[in-house]
Amino acid sequence: MTIDFDDVAAWQYHLPDELIASRPACRRDEARLMVVDRRTQNIRHHDIRDLPHLLRPGDRLVFNDTRVLPARLFGYRTETGGRWEGLFLDQPTPGLWQVTGQTRGRLRPGETLTVHPPHENSERLILTLQEQLDDGSWLMKPDIPGPAVSILETFGTLPLPPYIGRAVADEEDQKRYQTIFAARPGAIAAPTAGLHFTKQLLKCLSARHIRQSRVTLHVGVGTFRPVTAARLSDHVMHAEWCQVDAATAADITATKDSGSQIVAVGTTTVRTLETAARDGCLQPFSGVTDLFIRPGFSFQITDRLLTNFHLPGSTLIVLVAALAGYELIMEAYRVAVAERYRFYSYGDAMLII
Repeated sequence: MTIDFDDVAAWQYHLPDELIASRPACRRDEARLMVVDRRTQNIRHHDIRDLPHLLRPGDRLVFNDTRVLPARLFGYRTETGGRWEGLFLDQPTPGLWQVTGQTRGRLRPGETLTVHPPHENSERLILTLQEQLDDGSWLMKPDIPGPAVSILETFGTLPLPPYIGRAVADEEDQKRYQTIFAARPGAIAAPTAGLHFTKQLLKCLSARHIRQSRVTLHVGVGTFRPVTAARLSDHVMHAEWCQVDAATAADITATKDSGSQIVAVGTTTVRTLETAARDGCLQPFSGVTDLFIRPGFSFQITDRLLTNFHLPGSTLIVLVAALAGYELIMEAYRVAVAERYRFYSYGDAMLII
């Protein structure tokens, strides 16, 4: 039977609700690891702690070092008292925020929103609505001057994905919904494949002469938005800012030239690397990407991929299948359900070799 890869229905699978991980494993490196072998078409079962022995000395892991902002905001419409919940997206210019949100009724330019910290205290932030943008988000002016990052530390909370089931991140989330190498604030969702790594695991990888590099992609609001079009070709991919610096590009190129492999940690890392190599070789890059990787894509840099299990019908499962093959990935997901793997952000992982 011929598969229509452009049909979103081809990318669905059945996932029992109880397999969606609402909490992380007790330790970051206790997650299970499914190994999907493209050459043999076999599927094997390991743990994340086995990773140093599943890769070869000389291989290079590439991580996304973005840091998740406390971007979720709670408050009310100042005039009416109606509840409002928002998500900070960007600070396009000093003194202006781009925010998307939801409330009853229609917001209007000039209206103000009163934002309170997630853990109640007397401080308040006033956002004045300036202009509604084409995507439905708003430009808003905060009444507190300064960088958005510092203001959000007081008034925001980590924006957990809706399937986790908690509107406000708790103390455990504050520690675990952030990679240990998160360095550059700007994301509104975690690069979840990186959540499995501990200092000890990184040390073990280094001892095996498995090299490590960092790139940056600030995960954007599109990560929460499912594909709503019936066909992938009609889906508008969200744009996200990413960067590969010159030293990292040189290190990765040298690794490939030596015959060793590049292991991307997460789909965000794949999109960053492949964006920076659109001309056939990896170059330093800083800017936005809307790259949509689908079956038929020619990978220039990515040899292997460590990733979590993704939502049915998402652009991420499509990306994974573009690397591993449709039939193998859909079989891997069927096996994962049968073997009771844990899914999504706090779930288990897959290594495609």
